[in-house]
Amino acid sequence: MLYHAYEMHKSLLSSAGNWAAIGAQLLNNPALPMGYFGTGPIIASALQVFAHLYEERGKPAFNIRHVMTDGVEHRVAESVVLEKPFGSLRHFRRGGLPKDAPKLLIVAPMSGHYATLLRGTVARLLENQEVWITDWADAKMVPVEAGRFDLDDYIDYLIEFLRFTGPDTHMLAVCQPSVPAFAAAAVMGAEKDPCRPVTLTMMGGPVDTRASPTSVNDVAMARPLSWFASNVIAEVPFNYPGAGREVYPGFLQLAGFLSMNIESHLMSHYEMFKHLTLGDQQSAEATKRFYDEYLSVCDITAEFYLQTIEHVFQKHTLPKGEFVHRGKPIDPDAIRDTALLAIEGERDDISGIGQTHAALDLAEHLPAEKKKYFLAEDVGHYGIFNGSKWRTNIAPVVEDWIRANAR
Repeated sequence: MLYHAYEMHKSLLSSAGNWAAIGAQLLNNPALPMGYFGTGPIIASALQVFAHLYEERGKPAFNIRHVMTDGVEHRVAESVVLEKPFGSLRHFRRGGLPKDAPKLLIVAPMSGHYATLLRGTVARLLENQEVWITDWADAKMVPVEAGRFDLDDYIDYLIEFLRFTGPDTHMLAVCQPSVPAFAAAAVMGAEKDPCRPVTLTMMGGPVDTRASPTSVNDVAMARPLSWFASNVIAEVPFNYPGAGREVYPGFLQLAGFLSMNIESHLMSHYEMFKHLTLGDQQSAEATKRFYDEYLSVCDITAEFYLQTIEHVFQKHTLPKGEFVHRGKPIDPDAIRDTALLAIEGERDDISGIGQTHAALDLAEHLPAEKKKYFLAEDVGHYGIFNGSKWRTNIAPVVEDWIRANAR
């Protein structure tokens, strides 16, 4: 019933948003006088904000057409090179990239947002690396016949993607996938797989959530796993290809994200309203672009979500040495030659300081010179992988680490 109630609510608000958009267009029509005086501009701006908030959103596109390197513009070629039911491997390569440029697999989080949330991450790293990214599917669009997708499957996907890109590939995990990416590196290390990653960079990842718990950790720990299974898991309605699949809906994840910083989001929309009223379209469009991405969400399979709650946030099985893959214990100490870089944000309110650093301690016999920690000053969770501080302060650290450990 939860999903059906949401669909009805969305349908009603979508209709209201369409009417608001029509009203704003009428008030902004230069042929009509009402937009030039009185409350006309104010009402038009308010209607635009409302319409944008509730407009229909699908999966965004990366749209990375070119990147600048040393003042030279290079075209970017994008393609899907491997497609699987719950995610595809997307390849980016810029023109003029040297043949010996590092190969980098970016692991996007499966946490309610699309991989395009890392558009800025990809664009910056494309300047000097050949890049692949995991483009996870929206679970409500995957037919039930495709089967389950859980933590074991996630790790299997990463291993398959690394084998596809071949030896000498570097891997970078943003937030949530730090745990399965670390596990994949350990599994491949134990097997002496020639395609095991040369380096693994983990950014703001919940490797050991016992360190500096945040509100996210508190919510996950406050209730038993059975509560999450009963209260936040829903069945996909009949109007989607994945009808009947049990999922953790993206709209619930989004509601959680918004509630954590509701004052900031309200202020952002108020600022957009003021920009529109003053005719500052450029500033208003910047806010719109951000929320076009931020408000685009997808569903997660119930089994993956519940296992993440259980193993990452409640039982801490990876740092305790109790994490298993396909019934076999994962040995973090099997990481003997994959260089590890842990990056954390000083103001991260999702993955607290120390949670990602814990990965360095788990690989006990990895030489000290193959471990590095970087704390990004005055940076929040999203600033770790996007924005000006990511581009100028953090990305160079990642690139230097990749080059320092190239085979």
